[in-house]
Amino acid sequence: MKTDIRNLDLNLLKALDALLDERSVTRAAERLALTQPAVSGMLTRLRECFDDPLFTRVQRGVVPTMRALELAQPVKAILAEVSELLQPKAFDAATAEMTIKIAATDYALRAVIVPFMAALRVQAPGIRVAVLPVNNEQLSAQFERGDIDIALITPDSAPPDLHARSLYDEEYACLMREDHPLSAQKDLTLDSFCAQDHALVSYLGGNFKGVTDEALASIGRSRRVTLSVCSFLVLPEILRVSDLISVVPRRLTHDLPGLKVLPPPLAIQGFNKIVVWHERTHRDAGHRWLRELLFSTAV
Repeated sequence: MKTDIRNLDLNLLKALDALLDERSVTRAAERLALTQPAVSGMLTRLRECFDDPLFTRVQRGVVPTMRALELAQPVKAILAEVSELLQPKAFDAATAEMTIKIAATDYALRAVIVPFMAALRVQAPGIRVAVLPVNNEQLSAQFERGDIDIALITPDSAPPDLHARSLYDEEYACLMREDHPLSAQKDLTLDSFCAQDHALVSYLGGNFKGVTDEALASIGRSRRVTLSVCSFLVLPEILRVSDLISVVPRRLTHDLPGLKVLPPPLAIQGFNKIVVWHERTHRDAGHRWLRELLFSTAV
């Protein structure tokens, strides 16, 4: 008996299954969209593989041997399993249980993850979310290892080998406590803006200059930054108890009681927030659904 699996391919098993069902080389050929000689040739190879005639000719077709009948159920099971492998598994958000790992800054936590989680808990309560810090230098390696599934970053820090899609364009606003001396102004003047003590967020820590300072320098002005913090999350608390003002992404200014939002007195270049993901999860039904939910909630 020739038992080497290299002599047996999937098409031969499909031919055997068709012959067992149809009991006719002609009808099996029609079912497989092949010619009758092609199916006869496949039957010859099957006989060699199993060292058995498998079918004997009768007046109106073929009759399976005992060996062929023994193979009928296992062959159907194998073909069904292969078919299942080739078909993407249906994804049901309501019953899905999985974990998704998202790399995000604290800005993205509030601007993107908060509305995303509000929708996710309603639509897919069985999905767990792990939010990890963004490490731009390790991003590609983290994706390759499966340490993260999605990253919320800006285009300038996106590795070229990842899939990417824009979420939104962000602009800046000026934030201060609601009874700040400048809060009564409808529009901040450049002079009053520059005369205040400012706070800014520096993710790497210790930096006292940012995009606002670049915009001021371009028109020959400057400001005095007296506080640099590494997180947006603490900034509202500091502004509520001080005369400091801060220029922050506008999406962070919603639902902040005790604080006043005013437009900056000069044009400050905003930024684009994007979602990136790896080819590893690009076609997965569950991950596609999660990404679409992320896109729809980040408005």
